[in-house]
Amino acid sequence: MTDTAVRMEKLTVRYGRLAAVAGVSLEVPKGCVYALLGRNGSGKSSTVRCLIGQQKPTAGMAELYGLDAWANRRRAMVRVGVVPEDPDVPPETTAERVERFMARVTPRWDRVGFFSRLEGFGVPRSQRFDRLSKGQQRQLALALALASSPDLLILDDPTLGLDAVARRELYEELVGDLADRETTVFLTTHDLAGVEGIADRVGVLKDGSLLVDEPVLALRARFCRVMWTTEDGISSERVESGLKHLGVVATGTMGQASEAVVSDFSEMNFDRFRQEASVDVHRVDSLSLEEIFVALCGNYRGGR
Repeated sequence: MTDTAVRMEKLTVRYGRLAAVAGVSLEVPKGCVYALLGRNGSGKSSTVRCLIGQQKPTAGMAELYGLDAWANRRRAMVRVGVVPEDPDVPPETTAERVERFMARVTPRWDRVGFFSRLEGFGVPRSQRFDRLSKGQQRQLALALALASSPDLLILDDPTLGLDAVARRELYEELVGDLADRETTVFLTTHDLAGVEGIADRVGVLKDGSLLVDEPVLALRARFCRVMWTTEDGISSERVESGLKHLGVVATGTMGQASEAVVSDFSEMNFDRFRQEASVDVHRVDSLSLEEIFVALCGNYRGGR
């Protein structure tokens, strides 16, 4: 039995000439919480559709527990719970009615857990789905996914449009389930601050390509912000040459100081930068996951 819950090998999705996903390869081991990050249009949703067997890749493959998600969708999805970006519960149905249906077709259905989560979320059992708030709709979708007792939970931007309270409740429920059952999680999200506390590993998509795929702690260890001023007579070329040792991702200014987000920070590389560039270093700051993401995918302007 494979120890890998999710595997993608050169996954490619094209719409005409546009490559929405361009040769993405990654693996998610059992028990891991993997967050796939990217701006709108970066290829996240196309990746998820391939992963759950809703879309055939143009090239490459996506596997769930060693099974091709497209060719063996029925078998592959038995162990998977999904919270889609737009919950697909019929608008006129209620939580009670959809629960009765799911209980008939789901082998490992947890009825007690389902209604316990609804009560904790404050989601009414007998109210039509289209009359629930957006937050309640997403909480119901999460309760449905978890009630199937999945080994793997796939969430496509689960907190999109939720207020701060609803986001916190969703993550608390997710963290509790992870602690109880060691569920593997693959999620896409815009909520970088929320996911930073639970993700073990992250991938960053930009224009369909995977820029980063590594543990969160390793990512934060090598990315940082360096701020300095340049001594009189030191050329910009000399500073740029020194910065090459640190792997510059983005540059900016903060008052009279210059700064750069770097991706290859170490004490040895930092010492080489200071000696070669001959600069007066003011600060070296660690970065949050959100700050790293903005440096990689956004318009970095510098400053806190």
